[in-house]
Amino acid sequence: MILIIDDDIAIRTSLSLLLKQEGFEITSAEGPEEGYARLKERAIELVLLDMNFSLETSGLEGLQALKTIKKLKPEIPVILMTGWGSITLAVEGMKNGAADFVHKPWDNANIMQVIRTALELSDKNRLQTENSYNRKQLNDKYGLENIISEDARMLSILKTVGRISSTDASVLITGESGTGKELIAEAIHQNSNRRNKPFIKVNLGGISSSLFESEMFGHKRGSFTDAKNDRLGRFEMAHKGTIFLDEIGDLDLNSQVKLLRVLQDRTYEVLGDSRTKTVDVRVVCATNRNLQEMVAENKFREDLYYRINLITVNLPPLRERSNDIPLLINYFLDNLKTIYGRDELNISREAINWLKSRSLPGNIRELKNLVERTVLVSETDMLEIKDFEKQTEHRKIQNSKFTLPEVGSVTIDEMELSMIQKAMEFHRGNISKVARSLGLSRGTLYRKLEKYNIPYEAQK
Repeated sequence: MILIIDDDIAIRTSLSLLLKQEGFEITSAEGPEEGYARLKERAIELVLLDMNFSLETSGLEGLQALKTIKKLKPEIPVILMTGWGSITLAVEGMKNGAADFVHKPWDNANIMQVIRTALELSDKNRLQTENSYNRKQLNDKYGLENIISEDARMLSILKTVGRISSTDASVLITGESGTGKELIAEAIHQNSNRRNKPFIKVNLGGISSSLFESEMFGHKRGSFTDAKNDRLGRFEMAHKGTIFLDEIGDLDLNSQVKLLRVLQDRTYEVLGDSRTKTVDVRVVCATNRNLQEMVAENKFREDLYYRINLITVNLPPLRERSNDIPLLINYFLDNLKTIYGRDELNISREAINWLKSRSLPGNIRELKNLVERTVLVSETDMLEIKDFEKQTEHRKIQNSKFTLPEVGSVTIDEMELSMIQKAMEFHRGNISKVARSLGLSRGTLYRKLEKYNIPYEAQK
């Protein structure tokens, strides 16, 4: 049963009709006190709570009501109903335990999606202690064979992934570079009800602020100087499926506002087209940055942060699960045996222990690249410590082959400008290669190109 608490009879009536049509039992209350009584009388599964109950529109009554409800029935999800003018208030509500928030006037499909997601997550939270799976059972149930780990923390994460995948909850995946965030995003999609629909990956770090709207929402021919043809935006490509927004921490504040709107009410406009489009999409984000710190520093919008992290999955670095390193090495070697036709490939126990002792700041990606480079140059099929040492020493030598100018002869900006210009010339303007050679993300490179007014051609 769903409880609606709102002092507007039109709102209560409209929501009651909608929810009854969707098969839900409804009860309603005109104000918080009446709502508390309903909570004590009936088996309520979810509360829809307005934020204002008087002429004053501070929302403090709604926040107090939320706190009381969570004290009376902490397990019941509460969805706040608010207007655009009180987004900050809704975010405060999320901090105090609200499951989500919707805007008035709402879109019927969107509010039903929010309600169903909150109910499903609530049910799964209650059931999670009843279902405990070992690694084989997780693979059998959720098809997670390509995520290699026996670490207890990772198994807990994989259980969470399986548990939340069937909902439409927004998920934020955090962790250092190379920890496997994209694999987790793909697993969430493959275990969702959207598995047969598109899974669209977007590297937000590779999209400059000037191209953000065109890339994400599409454009019509002639909408700006270089718009020679119509273009589908990433959100339209992902309609009915999942959109994976990688490196969301690299998004500038102006683009964050534009992204927030489509995540908020699932609507957007194509550049050059005045019509508003609606999108049905599940959102999964990832970052290697600390978004909470960025919020505190006013570098990331707090309302966007709470919109994207209904569920947070934090992946541990490889150095904190070193016992997974032998499993990963053997997994990589099995693949390389097939790729290079070297069926006798193997690795000594000493080499495995040596690799386990390495810091591997690039995590799984660094380990994979190191193993593959070593296999390519090794003349024998049994890999030893010396084979891996040669590769790590070679990388150190490569990285040390430069000399710095005399102190005071050049500024950092001048040196940076020179390096970028040389790299652009050497790689003939290929943004991906330039960024890789300079050790930058594409997004950072785009920003530096704009900073120094270096001409470039935008690339996908």
